[in-house]
Amino acid sequence: MTDIPGFRPLYQQVREMFLRRISDGTWEPGRLLPSEQALAVELGVSQGTVRKALDSLAADNLLERRQGKGTYVAAVTPERSLFQFFRIARPGGERLTPSSGTAKTRVRAATGEERQRLGLSPGTEVIEIERTRAVDDKPIILETIIVARDRFPGLEGGDIPNALYALYQSEYGVNVTAANEELRAQAASTDEAAQLGIAEGTPLLAIDRLAYDLDGKPVEWRRSLCDTRELVYAVTLR
Repeated sequence: MTDIPGFRPLYQQVREMFLRRISDGTWEPGRLLPSEQALAVELGVSQGTVRKALDSLAADNLLERRQGKGTYVAAVTPERSLFQFFRIARPGGERLTPSSGTAKTRVRAATGEERQRLGLSPGTEVIEIERTRAVDDKPIILETIIVARDRFPGLEGGDIPNALYALYQSEYGVNVTAANEELRAQAASTDEAAQLGIAEGTPLLAIDRLAYDLDGKPVEWRRSLCDTRELVYAVTLR
């Protein structure tokens, strides 16, 4: 493996090789990786190149560096999933742990917009999940989640956990590693207001999220309506 001018830096090539090993299950979640020296010998590159590739993956939360123990493939625990992807907080940034209410699921044909957003073929069936999520036993979020049925077979027949991304990884081998979100204001409809216990027309924060896997393919389309009168959407920018 050589670093040829005009092509991607060598560490990026190594990073993509490691990324494929995580994506195809060669390096399963929780696995202890070989040492940097062993990987460098295997690939015929410098240890510094391997370290830079591993550091890049760790920065993206795909690997975990454990002092004195080594480097591990990151496992998506419910706690880690909520910390990484749940952004509703108290003013000042105090993170919250939401609870999940009863979920309703159904299987149906994908709409044109769902096919476009998730990259689905005509005739594909989707699983639609509708649920509420609460903080301090008070419902604050209405969620509608859309996934392809052929990618998550049987999901509609089981219990829907609070942190779905951990289930995607453990049961289906699908790792959600990134998400794009768009936010806007929306007035609560009669039905939405009844489910959240608020007045019709109350301003809600509408979050439109498209989640992606390791290969950059869409995994899930999630739309959330949040009552943020006493809460905020907190993001740290670096």
